[in-house]
Amino acid sequence: MDLHEKYGLRRVINAYDKATFLGGARVLPEIAELVCAGLGEVFEIAELQAVAGRIIAENTSAQSGCVTACAAAAITLNVAACMTGTDRDRIAQLPDTAGMPGRVVIQQGHCVNFGAPVAQMIRLSGAQVVAVGTDERCRAEDVEQALANEQALANEQALASERGLDDQVAAVVAVESHHTAAYDGLGIAELAEVAHAHGVPLVVDAATQELRLREIVAMGPGLVGCSAHKYFGSTTAGIIAGRSDLVDAVLLHNAGIGRGMKVGKEGILGVIAAFDAPMWRDTESWSRNERRKAERIMERLAGIPGLQATLSPDPNGCPFDRVRLGFDASAKHTAGSLREALLEGDPAIHIRIYGYEPDAAYLNTTEMTDAEIETLCERIAATARPT
Repeated sequence: MDLHEKYGLRRVINAYDKATFLGGARVLPEIAELVCAGLGEVFEIAELQAVAGRIIAENTSAQSGCVTACAAAAITLNVAACMTGTDRDRIAQLPDTAGMPGRVVIQQGHCVNFGAPVAQMIRLSGAQVVAVGTDERCRAEDVEQALANEQALANEQALASERGLDDQVAAVVAVESHHTAAYDGLGIAELAEVAHAHGVPLVVDAATQELRLREIVAMGPGLVGCSAHKYFGSTTAGIIAGRSDLVDAVLLHNAGIGRGMKVGKEGILGVIAAFDAPMWRDTESWSRNERRKAERIMERLAGIPGLQATLSPDPNGCPFDRVRLGFDASAKHTAGSLREALLEGDPAIHIRIYGYEPDAAYLNTTEMTDAEIETLCERIAATARPT
């Protein structure tokens, strides 16, 4: 069935990334097969979550894991878990944080917008955001001072009021993505050490870092959240991995503020299948194939006046390369005008321009078939060559 024709939808080639506004990723056939097998079945969701949690733990070396609606939901629920633990009265009380630790420390440069503000995802839990450092940099002493000051403030207020506890810090939050790759701040391992020294867990938003999940868990955060529907090629869901007590608390929030963030059986089954998919089991082969596609693009675009195509590693260390397009004074297009020209065609082609590098365009091969790569190169050559 051709859904584009049936519903009058525009055809799209995704040279941008596995992005939410483009539907995440194409679901891998082996994942789709398992999910489809479960769509007509009935499950106890708690039991299905337990299976997923065991598989997440086995594959990441985390103590436990669970599945939620998406990585953004994981931010809110992970923070909430750090504030309430498994105390059901506190869980029912949120987003009112009176009488429980209610502040969250985050580096200023990690208060990014991924399509929505990270700080807003934190505040949805009821927590207050304490940003430290500057937009350009953050040092360990900035985080240390914030944690010490917040603790001192809480102790003072606790003497005068029963509400003093909500001025304590519940967690430190870090964002691991291209948004923060160039930020001059603390890495996950260092931040985890600082947080743990003050008795609070580190929560990591690693939205598109599925393929680095084992590596990130090993750095010591209390909880890590990532997408399932980006580099896992799964159905829409969020994966949470971390300490068993905190994961237990996350699951309890499904009867509280997490009710609107709950995941269905198709999301949980997709995560279960993803850990058996080739992208997770044989990342090296997947990486080689992506390199082959990127090199094909560079071969096809070679010789276009003013256009330089080079390999560019993923900024967070995910195992793939993108194609970076540079433009000199002789180029027919700028990065921006090339993007607009490609969007106007049929199919529409989405390429990526980062705000911190407006003079370059990036082509991500991970959502393109070989046939789509040929179409992409033909369209760029047609519009970028001088007339």
